[in-house]
Amino acid sequence: MTDIVITGFGAFTPLGADAPTTWEGLISGRNGVSTLTQDWAAELPVRFAAQTAEEPTEHLDRVAARRLDRSAQLSLIAGLEAWQDAGFGFDDDNPVDPERLGVTCASGIGGLQSLLGQWDVQKEKGPRRVSPLTVPMLMANAPAANLALKIGARAGVHTPVSACASSNEAISLAVDMIRLGRADVVVAGGTEAVIHPLPLNAFAQMNALSRRNDDPEHASRPWDVDRDGFVLGEGACLMVLETLEHATARGARIYGTLAGAGISADSYDIVQPDPSGHGQSSAMVRALQNSGVSAADIKHVNAHGTSTPAGDVTEAHSIRRALGDAADEVIVTSTKSMTGHLLGGAGALETFATAMALNARRVPPTINIEHIEPDLPIDVATTPRDLPGGDLAGINNSFGFGGHNVAVVVTNQHQSRGLRD
Repeated sequence: MTDIVITGFGAFTPLGADAPTTWEGLISGRNGVSTLTQDWAAELPVRFAAQTAEEPTEHLDRVAARRLDRSAQLSLIAGLEAWQDAGFGFDDDNPVDPERLGVTCASGIGGLQSLLGQWDVQKEKGPRRVSPLTVPMLMANAPAANLALKIGARAGVHTPVSACASSNEAISLAVDMIRLGRADVVVAGGTEAVIHPLPLNAFAQMNALSRRNDDPEHASRPWDVDRDGFVLGEGACLMVLETLEHATARGARIYGTLAGAGISADSYDIVQPDPSGHGQSSAMVRALQNSGVSAADIKHVNAHGTSTPAGDVTEAHSIRRALGDAADEVIVTSTKSMTGHLLGGAGALETFATAMALNARRVPPTINIEHIEPDLPIDVATTPRDLPGGDLAGINNSFGFGGHNVAVVVTNQHQSRGLRD
């Protein structure tokens, strides 16, 4: 089986405008949730979210930024950071054969802000004022396509759309591209940017969001008995995946190994997860089989852990079912307690967190837990926790509306050194 390693990370999130700052925020338990100050938020039932730590327009050329939806702005910044972190350049400095270079960048919803913004323009100013760039900005594949244009990827450019499982599906697709011989290098991950009155209100009307308007920083509290829904977040995370042979030949620094992934579907309900957790466990078991890793090798799980009343407990039992008695030695966390829920971008950010936890041998905490759910069959980290020495493996879970389940397995195999200089 082809060894696939991680050689670059990029992130633009509620905790930081780059990957190192985001990781520092995760491991220190920093909170990225705050009250929305926009005028339109005042009348909404939920008036808080996890916005990016900085504005993406501060990191892009002004003309270029105007041609991109916010989701594509975020992914372009994170994707170029990952590309350069991996040691790649542009044009004549790019050592990758474009025909062997791919991009898989997911989004659960796509360019919603551009779509709704231009609809407002048409209603208020008339059809002739609608931007001719509207379609290239709103299409869900725009983040992947714009990143591919910058780095010259020709092996394939893909945009999986599977709700909150989207970016982990993009990572799984990248693994398949490399193993099937379609590419040597793939930039993979996801993005989302839908902090806007309509989706906020729509999620609130579903009773999916926490309503702690008086205490937003403590609203996302996975496995706490008083949890009342997730917190909407935005951001992007991309990573560079390549064959071990390709990485070694160019002397690349290696963060760890993307060992494999497993995918399943609940076929139960369009929104609610199957309460039996069968599909979730199945995805984890398939990920172990696909990666050649045993349950005993798993020492850490970054859970989907959204802070919803039913979902958190279902996942806890799914983890126990998939790992069996080996779950006794596994430290589980949910970094959504700090970042909120990035929807289609969540899986990539949390796979990054899983890889970095193995790299640093330290697990980020699940913050805001005051009264943990009784009789959980898993060990939830409420403070940063150390991992043991030796070979380690971790799982990141992502589950989405529609019954989509994707689990990704990362190991510290082939790791060369930790955080970048």
